[in-house]
Amino acid sequence: MDFLNKIIWITGASSGIGEALVYELNKLNAKLIISSRREKELYRVASNCTKKNKPYILPLDLEKNNELALKANEAISAFGKIDILINNGGVGQEGLAINNTLEVEKKVMNINFFGNIELTRRVIPNMKKNGYGKIVVISSILGKIGLPGLGIYSASKHALHGYYEGLRQEVKSSGINVLIIKPGFIKTSVSENSLKSDGSISGRQSSAQKNGMPADICAKKIIKAIKRNIEHVYISRYEHWVVYFKLIAPRLFYWLYNKFAPKKS
Repeated sequence: MDFLNKIIWITGASSGIGEALVYELNKLNAKLIISSRREKELYRVASNCTKKNKPYILPLDLEKNNELALKANEAISAFGKIDILINNGGVGQEGLAINNTLEVEKKVMNINFFGNIELTRRVIPNMKKNGYGKIVVISSILGKIGLPGLGIYSASKHALHGYYEGLRQEVKSSGINVLIIKPGFIKTSVSENSLKSDGSISGRQSSAQKNGMPADICAKKIIKAIKRNIEHVYISRYEHWVVYFKLIAPRLFYWLYNKFAPKKS
């Protein structure tokens, strides 16, 4: 795939994987629409791009699901179409399931799942009209397994997998491809910005995140996956092998999991 002049909409573009994707795709001369809640940070990211091909800045809040139809219309109007939607925006959450408030769990699902799929639903008609499109979903390895203290975050990623596996078959005949990206530990601020059980911000970066794959390397791997026109890919140093181990030897996996997984109470 040649990214020259491709219209690509990236959510969660103000930091982490999203920001790294902006820079890499800008180098490839794509026409970018970049979104997140933090408008000031979007301008910072745009200022780091080449002057001849500045991104179109479109602030949005994925939690405000009822506003997303208008945001999608604006994105489509910016360049007349959307070739690739990269659903990267989301929020982390850490806290024991029994301690999480219902408001926090709804917030996580509204952002990570309902906001995500609402944008997809709103751009698909435009992609169908053009006979081409690609939906790229930045999920997580935690969409395939669960860890204590990360239950609702993992649930939101599991939900994405179920939704997009079905959607892929529904839109395939219209020339639309769905690619699910499952990163492992990537060096971003997601754990620092995670919501605690009471809704406050964690402010603490996990050691796994701190020592994770650099975001720019992750972005390069995502772009390679988009070029290959495949359905899913794991991006990690070694964490993804846990998923395969669970599939191949589930009884041994759960024995080891129960023995060595972090104990939280």
